[in-house]
Amino acid sequence: MQLRYFLLLAAALFCIGIYGLITSRNAVRVLMSIELLLNAVNLNLMAFSNYLDSTLIKGQVFTVFVITVAAAEAAVGLAIVLAIYRNRDTVDMEQFNLLKW
Repeated sequence: MQLRYFLLLAAALFCIGIYGLITSRNAVRVLMSIELLLNAVNLNLMAFSNYLDSTLIKGQVFTVFVITVAAAEAAVGLAIVLAIYRNRDTVDMEQFNLLKW
């Protein structure tokens, strides 16, 4: 397949992630939108790695690194959301004012 198809798919994923990040007030949806953004980046890394030089695996190595960072981010983010839900009984982003004085 050509590079532009992968780039169009990655751009669509990135735009969906940005839209979800901007419009969502639910913390779990925000985390899912961030995961969509990171998956779009992974798709770009893999596509450019294959397009530029398919014998080197630099893009794949960066993709594995991004996947591990995304997994850690999801685990920490969900733990924070769960702790706030237990404290406030809501996952609405407008209600997250725990750090305000």
